[in-house]
Amino acid sequence: MTTPDSTPHYEFSEKYDPDHARKYFEKHGTGFWRRLSTWREVGMARKALELAGNPKTVFDLPCGTGRFWPMLAEQKDRKIYVGDNSQSMIDAGLQMRPRDVVARIEKSFQCSAFATGLPDSFVECVFSIRLMHHIEKSTDRVLMLKEFRRISSDTIIISLWVDGNFKAWRHEINEARKEKVRGKNFPRDRFVFKQREIEADFAAAGLEIVGHTDFVKYWEKWRAYVLRVNKNG
Repeated sequence: MTTPDSTPHYEFSEKYDPDHARKYFEKHGTGFWRRLSTWREVGMARKALELAGNPKTVFDLPCGTGRFWPMLAEQKDRKIYVGDNSQSMIDAGLQMRPRDVVARIEKSFQCSAFATGLPDSFVECVFSIRLMHHIEKSTDRVLMLKEFRRISSDTIIISLWVDGNFKAWRHEINEARKEKVRGKNFPRDRFVFKQREIEADFAAAGLEIVGHTDFVKYWEKWRAYVLRVNKNG
């Protein structure tokens, strides 16, 4: 859907009140499989940063409750900026993450990923994990990518769900089963994208693919792309 000022708005972004933010923070640290998943996802993101040349300035958007801040802070001279549509999520991270990690945050911003309000070429790298798979429309994805391109001087790291693996195949089967029960008009808020279609979105936004890293190749649908900004495109 679209707001009156033509900035896209998605319902899922409104659920993160203080109580939900606290529960979100806690859930990723509970249970063996969640901890294992976080460990692997952090490793995937670390490799993506290496492909991006280990940028010295990074904007974590959406930052959530700071799940990736300790990894971003591993590079001692890196300046870390964070942003989220939900101030409650930012506050939970600032309150609950280790003090030495929080001390590395240069500044936080409550903002939309579609219109951050930040200056052109604000950071070397926009680091966007677990957002794009919520964005159904190609036009909205391109709009978001163009905003990332505007505020990045060099690279963008973005994670999403892609096809061509076992988990994506299983996901679509499960969604088809749910449609039979709930009907086709029941809203979805997570989507698996065909690789050729999402890569066409990157090109439409003036971005070049540097490389990608997979959560578990051929098995898991999570992929992190590293994109280079083409300011002349």
